[in-house]
Amino acid sequence: MPGLPNNGMIHLGSVHSVLETLARLETIIQGKGLTILAKIDHSGDAAKAGLSMRPTQLIIFGNAKSGTPLMVASPSIAIDLPLKALVWEDDDGKVWLSYNSPDYLKERHAIPDNLLQNIAGIGPICAEAVR
Repeated sequence: MPGLPNNGMIHLGSVHSVLETLARLETIIQGKGLTILAKIDHSGDAAKAGLSMRPTQLIIFGNAKSGTPLMVASPSIAIDLPLKALVWEDDDGKVWLSYNSPDYLKERHAIPDNLLQNIAGIGPICAEAVR
């Protein structure tokens, strides 16, 4: 994505609105048997405080069977788990779905190779949501 540094995040352009992308993402997450733990409406909270920002929502999801072995092997990954996906609109009205690259998390927390698969599913889930 133009203008953003390569900082371990993956940014996928969406053909849907923020709300549609988020709804698609929720459906896919639940269809995979994962749990949605929280949704944070940053732009809605800004509006409640009398501030304005483009539509921006965060969804936090995962499951203990996948996350726990990662945290046992590398306790610091608990700061990045559960998984998160950010759906947001840029200044040009383009919608993006952003998430931490599993490879970045692997390097950041020294995740053993055999456990990377526990978080690698975020890529296909997000790719499906933006189509």
